[in-house]
Amino acid sequence: MEHQKNEKRQRAVVINLGCKVNKYESDAIKDKLLAAGFLIVEPEAEADIYIVNTCSVTNIAQKKSRQMLRRAKKRNSDAVVVAVGCYVNAEHEILKQEEFIDIVVGNNCKKDIIRVIEDYLQSREKKDSYIDINRTGEYEEMGSLDASHLDHQRAYIKIQDGCNQFCSYCIIPYTRGRVRSRNPRHILEEIRSLAKEGVKEFVLTGIHISSYGADFGEKCIQYDELVKTNEETGEIGTREEKKMNLEGLIKKIADVPEVKRIRLGSLEPRIITKNFLETLSKTDKVCPHFHLSLQSACDATLKRMNRKYTVEEFMEKCGMIRRYFEKPAITTDVIVGFPGETEEEFSITLENLKKLNLYEIHVFRYSVRGGTAAAGFSGQIPEEEKGRRSEILLNLTAEQKKAYEEFVKGLLDEVLIEEELTNSESSDDIVEVQMTEYEEDDMIRKDVKEDDKRIRYFTGHTKRYVKVKIAAYDNIVNRIMKVEL
Repeated sequence: MEHQKNEKRQRAVVINLGCKVNKYESDAIKDKLLAAGFLIVEPEAEADIYIVNTCSVTNIAQKKSRQMLRRAKKRNSDAVVVAVGCYVNAEHEILKQEEFIDIVVGNNCKKDIIRVIEDYLQSREKKDSYIDINRTGEYEEMGSLDASHLDHQRAYIKIQDGCNQFCSYCIIPYTRGRVRSRNPRHILEEIRSLAKEGVKEFVLTGIHISSYGADFGEKCIQYDELVKTNEETGEIGTREEKKMNLEGLIKKIADVPEVKRIRLGSLEPRIITKNFLETLSKTDKVCPHFHLSLQSACDATLKRMNRKYTVEEFMEKCGMIRRYFEKPAITTDVIVGFPGETEEEFSITLENLKKLNLYEIHVFRYSVRGGTAAAGFSGQIPEEEKGRRSEILLNLTAEQKKAYEEFVKGLLDEVLIEEELTNSESSDDIVEVQMTEYEEDDMIRKDVKEDDKRIRYFTGHTKRYVKVKIAAYDNIVNRIMKVEL
């Protein structure tokens, strides 16, 4: 079938809702649309095709996804409205019958989205591209992202999909399926391509990246061509090298010369071992920034959540990270108001979080999600009480964030410059720094003067993910500068 570029250029909007994995997949969908000759327009523009990559992690997220789909059809009643992703898998039977949706595309079917859209444009008959996600072991390969459509500083790289954890509050294993790891050759090909185009930092993301490679098992023996130690000679790696896991993947990525930084997405505490940290600490490309998923700092609450570690274990893992890395930034997620969380349990969480002394805590109020075990738990907490507890933890994390930034004061670090600040943008919450190394051509100066009208201000993140502001005389976006915090 010939693409639409041989006819008229259809205007397409891709609306992304939800997590970084969804963002990666939305970018991949845009690349596929552009390659097929479609014209990508901004979300607020009128379009011929509206693609909504939905989220279903909470009832509220699902409601927002539904509203976005309805709004698209209302904006242009003749437009093709495409529901994509987790909401489709959560409510497939309902969505495929909705009049305001023309095409439904579930997870593991996004790779075929161009074919499905073109089929619809020819027949104008409703299309349903869906599989039972819980019965597939196939990782959905979307192809490599096009660097020209990214911001060139940082790229999120999806390395796996699915989750086997079944936390009592989470719908994701039912909408994303079981753990499926991406072919390591495809990951490395994508990273090499983007790095050669100037992308400096790569963030490894997925639904549960700690499980990367867990589904390979003995299949890894068939992956000879994926782990060549010398691509020119075709030499094959050892049996152990073929048993690829997250640690092994990081080593392979670090070997790519053009890669400057590797940042890890959310990790489970139990992946933090002596061997894992030794491997990571041997390369300065791995950012000393670790997001360890906690959810509660009270063992009784963790047990009801079906989390498979204790607070003591979590503290032990944080201690290990601090022994292997200099002043690492450790961040986490905490849910307040989980069913049955008593005042005593919340107090235990609060005291333990004070002891952990993390760089940042992302605080979430528990939201009932239909289809999960926790939705039927007794002891549901009133919204007002969730708000009170949330406020307490937000105040705590603000104090700890400030204390950490004071703690790293004087530390030499590197900042990846991401964007220029405009005059209208407030930067009160951004750490101001001075460069310790600068260009000989005088474009960038350490001794810039406050009253110099040539001064421009730029922001970026250090390896520890501290956001900083830096002064320069010329454009330094996408450069890595050494700074003293």
